[in-house]
Amino acid sequence: MFRNVAELIELAETQGKKISQVMIEAEMQVSQRSRAAIMEQMHRNLDVMEKAVQRGLTEDIRSHSGLTGGDAKKLQTYMKEKQFLSGPTLLNAVSMSIAVNEVNAAMGTIVATPTAGACGIVPGTLFAISEKLKPTREQMVDYLFTAGAIGYCIANNAFISGAAGGCQAEVGSATAMAAAAIVEMAGGTPEQSSQAVAIALKNMLGLVCDPVAGLVEVPCVKRNAMGAAIATVAADMALAGIKSVIPTDEVIEAMYRIGCSMPSTLKETAQGGLAATPTGRQIEAKIFGVPMEPAQ
Repeated sequence: MFRNVAELIELAETQGKKISQVMIEAEMQVSQRSRAAIMEQMHRNLDVMEKAVQRGLTEDIRSHSGLTGGDAKKLQTYMKEKQFLSGPTLLNAVSMSIAVNEVNAAMGTIVATPTAGACGIVPGTLFAISEKLKPTREQMVDYLFTAGAIGYCIANNAFISGAAGGCQAEVGSATAMAAAAIVEMAGGTPEQSSQAVAIALKNMLGLVCDPVAGLVEVPCVKRNAMGAAIATVAADMALAGIKSVIPTDEVIEAMYRIGCSMPSTLKETAQGGLAATPTGRQIEAKIFGVPMEPAQ
């Protein structure tokens, strides 16, 4: 078993295995379930993710509050009709991540990866990268195990919830998980996956959790979008041989320390940040009919 990313990478390298394989074996050991049972469950998770992506891209999704919905489709239309500036894989990842998070905001079925508020990044990048790399279904499942291994390390050495550590712990963790998984699917080494984690996560440090009206919609949906973009770029950087000066586990530790020092107003309480802007308070009053509090 492994406790942190360094131990995970050492196991993978000394045993000549992929991160996903190490994670599958660890899950077998901890859960005392067969490989077949574990794989079957992850295949079901993959199916749920795929349906969420397709719903967000093809249906007229709208949340009950009316704050979010339709942006994934807008981006797809833009890509078809305009001369877009970013690459198609990156924009697909962004669009698909938005799609899943919009489904979540509309009370649809998603897979928390690692949380519902950050549910778009791992599946969004997975299905976008899959359009380019054409992996098998088994390789797509491996992608999820690789992401899970990184999530496991972060959860056990820091936190993955916005309430505990701000959005850096939620969207930041999902971004790091996706970055590592992209690298493995693209044929990178376990060490390169580790570097992608560090590159991705350190560019999310300090990100606050400030949901407008306390809903997992604004700015959550668009943060999933940007998390997908950062994960994709971080993976490319790591595959190019670029390394993080600060070791991966130290980046995770820094995220933990930042989260511990972050005031409660910036940790999912809707008391600070964007939630406390005049517009944020107006939205809160409109949805819940409560008196607006002064911006902090």
